[in-house]
Amino acid sequence: MAAFETADPTSPSAAPALHPSGPLPVHGAPVGRTVRVALGETGFSVFPLILGGGEFGWHVDIAAAHAILDRYVDRGGNALHTSDSYAAGRSEHAIGRWMAARRNRDDIVLTVRVGRGADNPGLGPVNLVRAVEASLIRLGTDRIDVLSLDGTSDRTTMLEDTLATAEWLVESGKVRAVGAAGYRAAQLVEARILSAAGYPRFTVLDVPYNVLRRDEFDGDLRLVAGAQGIAVTPSQALEHGYLSGMHRDRDHVGGTVRGRQLAASMNRRGARTLRALDRISGELAVPPAAVAIAWLLAQRVVAAPIVNAYAVAHVDELVQGVGVHLSRAHLAEIARATD
Repeated sequence: MAAFETADPTSPSAAPALHPSGPLPVHGAPVGRTVRVALGETGFSVFPLILGGGEFGWHVDIAAAHAILDRYVDRGGNALHTSDSYAAGRSEHAIGRWMAARRNRDDIVLTVRVGRGADNPGLGPVNLVRAVEASLIRLGTDRIDVLSLDGTSDRTTMLEDTLATAEWLVESGKVRAVGAAGYRAAQLVEARILSAAGYPRFTVLDVPYNVLRRDEFDGDLRLVAGAQGIAVTPSQALEHGYLSGMHRDRDHVGGTVRGRQLAASMNRRGARTLRALDRISGELAVPPAAVAIAWLLAQRVVAAPIVNAYAVAHVDELVQGVGVHLSRAHLAEIARATD
């Protein structure tokens, strides 16, 4: 048997020696893959931060979108949100191409909002089925895990008719669970009554909600969602990006739609809120955006905020909010700033 030999360090083929102070190699799955919360009564478990595709195909091209998706999964993420109205379906196309290339559809919890697509608007039976079929084609999949019905898109179709169509979609295997977006508290109560007759239940609620925007959710809607055990997935978690702290001057936001949205928060209340987030982020050594995410996760009814990302670096900032614990003093400070 040949004896073990030590490679000659002067040999060109010898591997470079590792410095004793060099970084330790890390093997195995990311720590984030062990962090999961139940998505209400859907039966799915998700990372407590859902990556939105609202910018894919609009401000983010397909290559950049795939890089963002890769980084999100690398950090342990497993839940994606898109809509047939995002960039005229290009967001769904980008996500579908990514899932096909990575062959990871079974690892992803996919939520899709319908109702505002230009080709199949509203929640009437015919358009709802067509919208789902079109989304499935763009996404390159055979099922949507959570179909989110946009109640603001249709004020004429009866809720019973919409839920009857959703029931068919669930029974056919095209949809696994049904969520609500833009529905009022009374409509959620009506839907729960209809569920006693066999119609599918709303198990997820998508509502604009953040430290600055609380009026639409706090009150009856919050009480009903909590009483029914509905998982709340807040959209606009960063108020169009204002709570990231990157935009503070009206003169630099421009006159675009996004600029006007940002400018709407640039008042005394917004400035006080950013100062509170800045102080807490400095204390905890995380970005202000992470503090805003942590505030949402501190609300008992919130399962996982939906956050759009424009760049890979944004993903790294946002996921830090999952690991941040805000004390009662922190929450009180934020409450004083936003009142």
